[in-house]
Amino acid sequence: MTAKVFFLPVADGLPPAAQAQALAKVYQASGAEAAVAAEDFVAIKLHVGEKKNTTHIKPELIKVLVDKAKDKGGVPFLTETSTLYKGERENAVKHLLHAHRHGFGIDNVGAPFIMADGLTGTTEYEVTIDGELHKSVKVAREVMSADAMIAVSHPTGHVAAGLGACLKNLGMGLASRMGKMRQHSALLPEVITESCRFCGKCIKWCPQEAIVSKDGKAFIMTEKCIGCGECLAMCRFDAVKYDWGAESGFLQRSMAEHAYGAVIGKKGKCFFFNVMIDMTKDCDCYSVDQRKMIPDIGILASADPVAIDKATLDLTAKAHGKTLAEMAYARHDAMIQIGHAAKIGMGSLAYELVEVK
Repeated sequence: MTAKVFFLPVADGLPPAAQAQALAKVYQASGAEAAVAAEDFVAIKLHVGEKKNTTHIKPELIKVLVDKAKDKGGVPFLTETSTLYKGERENAVKHLLHAHRHGFGIDNVGAPFIMADGLTGTTEYEVTIDGELHKSVKVAREVMSADAMIAVSHPTGHVAAGLGACLKNLGMGLASRMGKMRQHSALLPEVITESCRFCGKCIKWCPQEAIVSKDGKAFIMTEKCIGCGECLAMCRFDAVKYDWGAESGFLQRSMAEHAYGAVIGKKGKCFFFNVMIDMTKDCDCYSVDQRKMIPDIGILASADPVAIDKATLDLTAKAHGKTLAEMAYARHDAMIQIGHAAKIGMGSLAYELVEVK
């Protein structure tokens, strides 16, 4: 079945207020309002960006979605989950305070922020999906309790999956802590001792204290490692290695199956937006002020999470000769996650691009 993906091109460098106007136009043209009914609890899934990150989706756009849900009589709330790694979003208290600092407080966007996985990331439901890797997945509970969901994603590259867009926002972003650990379970990093300068960053940032000193170098204890990739992200000397050929593929397929678990009970009650603005090499989880790799392209909207990510790759390739994933991390095949999501019944690779004037 061919999906519809609505697309509004935008000029490069639009200020947040103009981005919000563009999002409102796409929302109206795409029929996104059909996912929301009166009295629905509407989960608005977003990513507020880590500390120092400035390229995340801005609060002005989220307020548009809040207002649109309210127009239909819905009861919207913002939602996210805690991270595996240490940072400003590792638990509900730190995450909510950080979200407020980035402008996502109730006074600014008009809706409360409710952590979907509780105080420490352990509040979850086991959702049956009958996938190829998992027969069930652990999804953050409050998302399952919501009647409808709007997921707004910021496409970027991703160090382990190649692409971080709608499927990643759903799969990693709505899994409980245990669900995230399952997705990363195949990632077994090693330290290249010849390259290690023993700066200590990986030891400091490891959430499981799985990295220790051994003979003046960092050493990863595999029995404690959860495969979160934080050591890879923090190392600036290329001293951490993975077997990407096998491990990225597992991660992407597992991520797609967890994404399916987040939406499987909400047929006709989900809608997805990919905001192709300020697209960077790495995801918004990095606590750095990144620079976008390519000029802004536009905003996509669809009821199909597979088609919207496929369109994201296609549009970046059309504009720049390579997909966003290829430009960011050419060693990964980001179509693994998209193809697997289609294979398990989450959506369609075939789509019609409808340009919004």
